[in-house]
Formats: sequence, C-alpha cells, structure tokens
Amino acid sequence: MSGYDRVVQPAAGDEALENHLGGDEGKNYRKYEFDMVAPHVGRSLLEIGSGLGHFAEQFLPHLDRLVVSDFDPYCVEQLGKRFAGRDDIEVLQFGLPTEIPLADPVDTVVLMNVLEHIEEDVEALRSLAKVTLPGGRIIIWVPGYMQLYGDFDRKVGHVTRYTPATLGRTVAAAGLRAEVLKPINFLGGIAWWAAVRRGGVGYPDPRLVKIYDRTVVPLTRLIERFVRPPFGQTVFCVARVPE
Repeated sequence: MSGYDRVVQPAAGDEALENHLGGDEGKNYRKYEFDMVAPHVGRSLLEIGSGLGHFAEQFLPHLDRLVVSDFDPYCVEQLGKRFAGRDDIEVLQFGLPTEIPLADPVDTVVLMNVLEHIEEDVEALRSLAKVTLPGGRIIIWVPGYMQLYGDFDRKVGHVTRYTPATLGRTVAAAGLRAEVLKPINFLGGIAWWAAVRRGGVGYPDPRLVKIYDRTVVPLTRLIERFVRPPFGQTVFCVARVPE
C-alpha cells in the first residue's frame, strides 16, 4: 500500500480506491518516501502491503534479501511476475494481524500506509516484532491527524489517522521503542485539508496529483531540510525492536 503504488481491482469496493493511481503520477513523492526510509533500512527487508512493488524495488541495490507481501491476490500475483527468477526475493500473501509466514527473521520491516487500516494495530506490530531480529527496526508511515479525516479515509477503510502522540502510544504498547517519531509533509497536509476537508473532494484527481508531485513535493523537501514541521499529512516513525 505504499504511496501512490497500491492497485486493487474495482470489484474490491471503495477500499480499492486507495493508492491506485499507479507508479507514474507520484515519482517525486515515491523518491521522497524512499529518501526518508532508506537511511534506517538494514540488509534484509520485509515490506508489508507492497502493492505492485514500485517502492520495494528501489531498495534492491542496497539489500541482501527482500521480502514483499500483500493481502490482495492480484497484487501478490503481480509481485510474483515482477520479481520472477530472483532467488533473493520472496513473495508472501497474508493480512495483519496474524502469524507471519516468515521462517527467517529480517532486520527491517517497512509499513507504508498500512497500519491505519488495522483495528488491532498494537497486535499487528507485535506480530511484526516476532519476525524482526533483536535490535532491528520497524519503519511506519501513516496518514496524520484526524482533522484531515474525510470521505476518502472512510472509503478506503482508514480506521484512524495518527498523531505522533497516538502512534507513539501504539508503538510503546507493542513493546517497541521509537527512535524517530515526527510529522512530515506539512504542505501536503495543508493541500489535503483544502481539497478534501474544505473542498469536499472525495478522491484525489490524478491530474492534480501530477501537479502536486511536480511542485509541492520538491518544495516540501526543501523546507523540511531546515524546519521541523509542527503538523503534516503524514506521521513517520522508526521503532526499535528490543535486543
């Protein structure tokens, strides 16, 4: 479910709307995601909710082992085709929270826009901790702030939007320690509020997504190099699994 990468067949219902804009409209945003996440990734990575694999694929030059996963059979099928013939890549199908069918633990788990869909978010993180090596990291990227919650969130099955405080409590309850926990994408938060909450837009227009990706995302990256925003469209967390 990472970024603009999620593709689900229309028959899946309104929840299928989320992140089905494909890999092209959000190239700058996907690079923004990667640059935020990559410094915290080790040599073996499990991505939860990989969609079509656009996001995970960026890590291949830096990994010894990659595990991609999704609950959606269509995505799992496409992941299998995308990474066919790669002995260093595993493809799994499962949904959280559950016992994860992974025999050998990884040092890093990544969830991009996944946790907000799960009622039992603490239990989901506990399940992930079991397949993460001691001292490893679980990286969480979730939509931020209930003030931005609207029809789109309901349509795609968002249980909540997090703040640093609420995500921090969830992480701590799962027995993890937050090393990084902050709001990001301040300008995106303002744009989302204007379009979805004030403008009444039920679903992002792909044409506007392209404009946003080419203009707002680079400006956001520049600003956030120098200023830590007090609010944002996203909350970003890097949580450490106990030794």
